Amino acid sequence: MKTFFGLFLGFMPALALSAFAGISDARAADDIIKLSNNQRIACGRGLNAGKLQNINCKSYAYLFNTRTSEFYRCQVSVGVTRDNKEVLKVDTDGSCSLKARVFPGDSSYAFDATETEPPNTNAFFGSGGTAIWVSDSTKLAVKGCILLNVGVAPDVLKCVDMTFNK
Repeated sequence: MKTFFGLFLGFMPALALSAFAGISDARAADDIIKLSNNQRIACGRGLNAGKLQNINCKSYAYLFNTRTSEFYRCQVSVGVTRDNKEVLKVDTDGSCSLKARVFPGDSSYAFDATETEPPNTNAFFGSGGTAIWVSDSTKLAVKGCILLNVGVAPDVLKCVDMTFNK
C-alpha cells in the first residue's frame, strides 16, 4: 500500500502538466514554447485543532517562447487536509502569467530562469526576485535579467546585454 505522501507526490506532475496545458495560443507555427530546466517545489506541514494535518506544496516553472523571447511564470499549488485515517480535502490552484519580452526582435533563443528563496528576515525586496538568462541561438548575444517584486506595481525588470571579452 502506498503511503499518503507517495500518492501525493505522484499526483503533483499530473497537476503541473494540467496547469501548463492552458497556454496553447493560436500563435504562429514557428513559435516554440519550452519549459525551463529550473523548476522548484516547496512543501510545508502544519497541525490544526482536532489533530488535523495540513500539507501545502507550491511549485513554479517558466515557459519561454524561443522565437519572441516572451516568458510566462507558472505556479501550481496543492493543499491537503487529513486526519490520522484519511484525506479530508484537497485544494488545487494553478496559472501562468505573461511577464515580458527580453529581446526586441524575433530570432531563435535559449533560456533559463531561477527565483530567490522564500521571504525571510533578510529579504529586502519582499519575496525577492527572479534571474532570467536568455541567449540568441543564431549569434553571440546573451542578456542577463533581474525581475524584482518591489512591493508597488509594476514589478521592475532590468536586462543587461553581456559583453564578450577576448
